[in-house]
Amino acid sequence: MNIGEREIELAEQRVAQEREAAIARARAALSGVGASDCRICGEPIPPARRAALPSATTCIDCASNGASNGASEGR
Repeated sequence: MNIGEREIELAEQRVAQEREAAIARARAALSGVGASDCRICGEPIPPARRAALPSATTCIDCASNGASNGASEGR
């Protein structure tokens, strides 16, 4: 395996891990586990945000500041 192939393999693994983490966050949010408070500032996540984006783990302010779930929240 050459260096380019190894880099691709590592990138694919990272993408798969990030996807699994996003799925786990979404499942936790849907089950209500930790879905009510922002994971960064601890403030309540507004119900409208949770309804619009059930996988949200940050409040709007923290998400707007670029502090969301690995910059992939909502994608």
